[in-house]
Amino acid sequence: MKAVAVLLGVTLVASSATRIAAAQDAEAIVGRSARVYESISSLRADFTQRIEDSMIGTYDSRGALMQKGQNRLSMRFSDPDGDAIVVDGRQVWVYTPSTAPGQVIRMPIPTGALYGLNVLSWILDRPAERYRMRYLRADKVNGRVADVVELIPLSSELPFSRAVVWLDRDDALPRRLEISERRGGVRTITLSHVRANTALPADAFAFTVPDGVRIVDQR
Repeated sequence: MKAVAVLLGVTLVASSATRIAAAQDAEAIVGRSARVYESISSLRADFTQRIEDSMIGTYDSRGALMQKGQNRLSMRFSDPDGDAIVVDGRQVWVYTPSTAPGQVIRMPIPTGALYGLNVLSWILDRPAERYRMRYLRADKVNGRVADVVELIPLSSELPFSRAVVWLDRDDALPRRLEISERRGGVRTITLSHVRANTALPADAFAFTVPDGVRIVDQR
């Protein structure tokens, strides 16, 4: 019986050590990504997005993403063609002729813990203070090896209850984000052709209101 008890104790200690090591690995992986993300001057990538919601069904889209700092973000869609979300440093433009033709919404840039539309900042701004982390597995995204980590927010202020992120082992930047939103639904964004610190077009974060389109001002 003593041998069994000793074996059980060793097993429990080993299991506990494994859990602690996994948690530390998750924090180290996400911490590295946060430092890399904070250090870059710009980011551009192609994206695909899938929204799964029991109310609206499944909605797929794709396009190009560009970002510079916290207050400049551009998501221009090729499918649905012409849709765009642009944060120009002063305000947000939401133009979705695929669902709301003839209008564009203009609103102030959200502040605080919601981070507006900048999903990458939700994940990578001070993650050690904001999340409980758990390492899930290694995986591949578009042929690139990534570590998959689960993030559970410690505050209800963030607009999601769970996030699973795929962080590239080479450059530490996100390649996929699976966001479980508090209002229901899951949004999955997959990034490809990710490029950091590259020159962006001069008009990357400019939005020109098309002729005949009405501005719906929510400022």
